[in-house]
Amino acid sequence: MSTEGLSIGIPVGGASAHRRHGARWEILTRRHTWLPLAVDGAAILLAALDVWLVIPDKAPPYSIYLSGLACLMLAARRWLPFVTVLGTVPGFLTGWSQLAAMIALGMLATRKQTHWQVWVGAALVWACRFIQWPLSDFAELSWREHVLDGIYGVLVAGMPIAIGLLIGARAQLSQKLVELAASRDREQRLHADKVRAEERARLAREMHDVVSHDITLIAMQAGVLSVSDGKNAQQTAQVIRELSTRTLEELRSLVGVLRSGAGDDGPQPGIGELDQLLRDCEVPVRLTVDSVPEQLPAKVSAAAYRTVQECLTNVRKHAPGAAATVLILGAGDALNIEVRNDSPSRPVTPLPSGGHGLTGLAERARLLGGSFETTPTEDGGFQVRATYPVKS
Repeated sequence: MSTEGLSIGIPVGGASAHRRHGARWEILTRRHTWLPLAVDGAAILLAALDVWLVIPDKAPPYSIYLSGLACLMLAARRWLPFVTVLGTVPGFLTGWSQLAAMIALGMLATRKQTHWQVWVGAALVWACRFIQWPLSDFAELSWREHVLDGIYGVLVAGMPIAIGLLIGARAQLSQKLVELAASRDREQRLHADKVRAEERARLAREMHDVVSHDITLIAMQAGVLSVSDGKNAQQTAQVIRELSTRTLEELRSLVGVLRSGAGDDGPQPGIGELDQLLRDCEVPVRLTVDSVPEQLPAKVSAAAYRTVQECLTNVRKHAPGAAATVLILGAGDALNIEVRNDSPSRPVTPLPSGGHGLTGLAERARLLGGSFETTPTEDGGFQVRATYPVKS
């Protein structure tokens, strides 16, 4: 039976919203490819303006050139952040490109975070702020001025690193959120696939349990009809009609459950209907019921009925003429079911069989927390044992 029409609703609002946000940001980035270039241009302009405002009138030419070179080096800060920091050091040490060095160090910290290059760059920037050029002037400073220059150097080198680490941490967090959203989507897809697989397995069990028993009886009756005389043929045809009508009603009920989208399996026969099942199965059966609780969980009662039904169907198909013994015993918190049949006394008529019935019973037992086992007997028969917990 196809289940392609089934739809499993999985709430994915959070992940979808995150993807939509990422898509909008990607569109903005594509539309504004000039934005990084504008930011780099603004950084160079600010660094050059800082140099122009603080440079003295009689500055040595080499200090002016090195300061200008430090400002121009900012154009490479996105691709070669560590080299850019190194390029700003001469201009900062001998000139006035302090802002250029701070911008380069901030980009290095953003890209590399706690990499050794960041700490080397920080040490160089600190040294450029601490050491006075020319060195003869630096040697004439008092210890108080050295202490103040060291403190200012920590601020000059520490502030870009703090800002860079913050920006880098935010970028990493955003990346983690994207990965988390993708992981959540994968998990939800896997869950949806699992739900669909369980739904297909449940439908397969129900279709087999509903149809297999009666269709087997119909096939047997059709075989009898082919060798019967007139009166017996009429009776057999009536039995086939009743079985076909009942099968159609059960199929209609199952299709109604599927169309309604109900979470359960719909009304299910239970242990109370076993008497009718034994009367209709046309297999000699000895039934023993002992210590069964009056109030059984609906799923356990249905599982017990389906177990007996499937076993008797298999007796009809694979052991014609054999007698069966059904034992249903309540034992504490469990319901034990044992179905045993003798060896066949008549030739077996080949009928289609996929082996899905016993597989479905084992799945029922597993889903209910019970056990299921099948073994051949020494006299050529077959035995099925199932245990279901009876706690609600």
